[in-house]
Amino acid sequence: MNNKKEKNNNKRYYILIVLLILIVTTIALGLYFMKNKSNVKDDIAYTQLIKDIDEGKIEKIEMTVGSTTIKAKYENEEEPSKIIVPNTQAFIELIQDKVEQGNTIELIQNPTNIFVKLFNNIFSLLPTILMVVLIIMIFKMQGLGDKGKVYNGKENQTNVKFDDVAGLDEEKQELVEIVDFLKEPKKFQQMGAKVPKGVLLCGKPGTGKTLIAKAIAGEAGVPFISMSGSEFIEMFAGLGASRVRKLFERAKKIAPCIVFIDEIDAIGSRRTNASGAETENNQTLNQLLVEMDGFDTEATVIVLAATNRPEMLDKALLRPGRFDRQINIAPPDLRGREEILKIHSKEKKFAEDISLKSIAEDTAGFTGAELANVLNEAAIIATIKKHKKIQKDDLDDAVKKVTVGLQKTSRVISEKDKKLTAYHEAGHAIVSKFLETSFDVKEVSIIPRGVAGGYTMYKTNEDKAFISKTEMEEKLIALLGGRAAEKIALDDISTGASNDIEVATKIARDMITVYGMNEKLRSNFIKSR
Repeated sequence: MNNKKEKNNNKRYYILIVLLILIVTTIALGLYFMKNKSNVKDDIAYTQLIKDIDEGKIEKIEMTVGSTTIKAKYENEEEPSKIIVPNTQAFIELIQDKVEQGNTIELIQNPTNIFVKLFNNIFSLLPTILMVVLIIMIFKMQGLGDKGKVYNGKENQTNVKFDDVAGLDEEKQELVEIVDFLKEPKKFQQMGAKVPKGVLLCGKPGTGKTLIAKAIAGEAGVPFISMSGSEFIEMFAGLGASRVRKLFERAKKIAPCIVFIDEIDAIGSRRTNASGAETENNQTLNQLLVEMDGFDTEATVIVLAATNRPEMLDKALLRPGRFDRQINIAPPDLRGREEILKIHSKEKKFAEDISLKSIAEDTAGFTGAELANVLNEAAIIATIKKHKKIQKDDLDDAVKKVTVGLQKTSRVISEKDKKLTAYHEAGHAIVSKFLETSFDVKEVSIIPRGVAGGYTMYKTNEDKAFISKTEMEEKLIALLGGRAAEKIALDDISTGASNDIEVATKIARDMITVYGMNEKLRSNFIKSR
């Protein structure tokens, strides 16, 4: 927190310096031009001045050494006139000749004003000076210094252990080896084992990739440098590669340590032949590849990276010697969800009839972050309703709020729309009742939530790794049940089934193009073989 405040203060400091330079320059220019303009009449031509000197109309001429501007005082006039002379030395010699010939002109030569001379020199270089200053300030504000949060020491630990990570037993067991290596690297080195260069954590958002990375650092008791992939990319070319070098130089100095790069796909996506911003991304990735390949064998530095789009990463990044291990962090199963709920429910008050297992059964497919959000929303709802403890209704409302959206009881809906929504949702429920593979209907509502005018919720108390063709076909039937009910009951159809048709179209397309569940295509493929 202090580092963040310090960086913000530095940025404000640089901005103030730039503004101060601009303000001072503007004021100085204003004073300079005002001084030269004050008490001076409009210019007259140089040829006219020579003529007036010959006719004896000029009483006094005042000039500054080094300046091409003079002031000529005419007879019977209080204020002098300003004239620009082409050659000051020739003009002085001319006046001296006139004086020798009997002209009564008074010539006054003032010494050069050091401030004006200095200002004139600075003014000529002002655009260059301002450009250099602004570029330096922008580079400072871009942050060429150290990047990444470092967790180190008792006062700045991650405070996360493996006990704080639930539902990932096999993944934790795989990472225990990394912890052992960090704690006792010599034991492995004596056996001839090499330290793993990198571990890539893949999985959906919210499955706990960042959490388990922090747990590794917490268990091993070593420094943990955390940095996001987007922090490497800036508007200036070469900054990304520079930051990669500085990051790994820093890591080697405090080894053994862990470097964690979150959302690594921001810099690790496949290299292209494009120019512009793509070239900068390519340079940053190339530097990362070099650094991971060029580790000192005695420096125990392990790179952890997280992404939810592993298919985008460059193949060179995924080869052995860089990211040696790739661990998929999947959404938790029923037992994993129950364990996650236990961790996040420690500081919350629940009614006696609340069963975490029942909540876990109703939240199949939820990630750890979504489960934590459900309990947090339930606590907020219970507080608003002035409940002393979280009730079952509070949890149900929280699940609906997270999955479907905010309930909109105040929205004014016409009777026609209510009737149409009722038939539509009833169509989903009735059709699902007669489908063997469909889940039991839990709730049907015509009260709008989120973008939906109504909804039908199913009790999803089973985790499935595979879906059969029959299940997918019956899913299509259930989705189209709402549109069919509109046609049968009202002899008309509406736009209310647009989302159902969109989902059904995707399922049907995947059945044919991804899963090969079309008999005609399958038989043609076999014949062609």
